[in-house]
Amino acid sequence: MGNTQSCIGASLSLCSMYLFYFYIYSSHQLLNANVLSSDRLPSFMYLYVKYLVRAITRRSGYLHTTPASNERAAVYTVHNCRLEVSMLRRFCSAAGYGWDYPDTEFRDIPLCFPEFLCSRMLLMLLTHENFRLSPAGLVRVRQSLKSLQPVDELKKGPFMLQVRVGGYQQIASGVEVDIHLSASSRSGCPVWESVLTLLSKNKLHKASGCLPNNESKSEQCCGDISSESQPDEPVPETVKQVKLRVPRTIGVQCVWSFSDYSPHRLLLLPARFFGFRSQITPSLWMLSVCLAEIEKHKGVEVITAPVNITAHFKEPLLVPGEVVIRFWEKNKDVGQSFAKELAFHMEQRGCSISHMVGLISRS
Repeated sequence: MGNTQSCIGASLSLCSMYLFYFYIYSSHQLLNANVLSSDRLPSFMYLYVKYLVRAITRRSGYLHTTPASNERAAVYTVHNCRLEVSMLRRFCSAAGYGWDYPDTEFRDIPLCFPEFLCSRMLLMLLTHENFRLSPAGLVRVRQSLKSLQPVDELKKGPFMLQVRVGGYQQIASGVEVDIHLSASSRSGCPVWESVLTLLSKNKLHKASGCLPNNESKSEQCCGDISSESQPDEPVPETVKQVKLRVPRTIGVQCVWSFSDYSPHRLLLLPARFFGFRSQITPSLWMLSVCLAEIEKHKGVEVITAPVNITAHFKEPLLVPGEVVIRFWEKNKDVGQSFAKELAFHMEQRGCSISHMVGLISRS
């Protein structure tokens, strides 16, 4: 009996040591490196712990200082990434493309899919020791996408992903941070780039109808984008309108398919099954669904590389509900010729609540 208890105790000790090494020590060591391999990344458990610690100890809407002795850049590069078809199918199924989309001929990988591949790297960046904002409560306000080559280039072999902090901007409502994401092919040529602008809101700030004189250029620029894409201006008669229902289960689908594993989103999931409406629909899902519907109705050539996409996220999307997606062509004066752009807009059905406006332009 004594020998049995000793064996059990020794086994538990070995398991504890292994779990400590795998989930804590090795993850800590990996997180301190800027260049990693796709088969060795910090565990989600360790990242969650760091996320919660920083969320508790840091105030949102405030730009924290970093030690002068610590000059390590907030950037992560992951080599030897490979595309998994099962992961692509899961994304396409939830994002409005259909589970069999990867098997369809003449279809490129969805433009938002590379961001899905960067999901763990984004969580690593938000918990980086030199990331100067609280990771909790970050709101996506703008995004730009650029495909330089067909995203299908990532299918041809190992590719590289990178995420880095571009810069911080203090504004009246808090602090904005630009996060740059990129994907390069096996030959090192850039394939896809994106810039996410996240806002850390200052809870003491009160919303105002006008911007102060010292408001940032980025916010003014964002207003320009939204004004260009707003359907309040005269819209051509050829405007296309698509109505979509946002099911109650979309929160679960997004957590699984978009790897949106932020602790606050996971904690909100149980409330979904008791009839409570929560602001849990990711902005990535909204943009993906809009691009999927545009491709279905306008053809794949509209979003074939090279292409630039800008999006401005406005009111959060509550589920369950119904939305209306509108898109129409615009003419842009370029010198002595005209180039066609495509504006799109998502709003809540039956009222004027706008969730997102955007623009697609050909390079």
